[in-house]
Amino acid sequence: MGTYFSKLSEKFSEITGHYSAFIIAFLFIIIWALSGPIFQFSDTWQLVINTSTTIITFLMVFIIQNSQNRDSCALHTKIDELIDVVKNADKDFIGIEHMPLEKLQKLKEKIEEHAAHKAHSGEH
Repeated sequence: MGTYFSKLSEKFSEITGHYSAFIIAFLFIIIWALSGPIFQFSDTWQLVINTSTTIITFLMVFIIQNSQNRDSCALHTKIDELIDVVKNADKDFIGIEHMPLEKLQKLKEKIEEHAAHKAHSGEH
């Protein structure tokens, strides 16, 4: 089921990320707005757009999150591979995305301080 959802998510992301999807959505809004006087701006007329956008947004949250999870995992895997093959790299950095946020922030500050010190001293 997970593989099927990933493939479906990837396809939906491709379709909805295309400029034509934006144009279709924009036209839908224009048609809906222009139809307001025909339906006398009724509650049903308003309900159509509210329900449509709510359902689409609800479903897109899961599609986007799945896509972002896969992208993030792939990026971390690639970076971990680079760390692993670089001769003097600190191997402790592999998998740090699993650290608690507080520890990550402290590590980030430490690295930034070290980088700033190297920059001021002219080290490479």
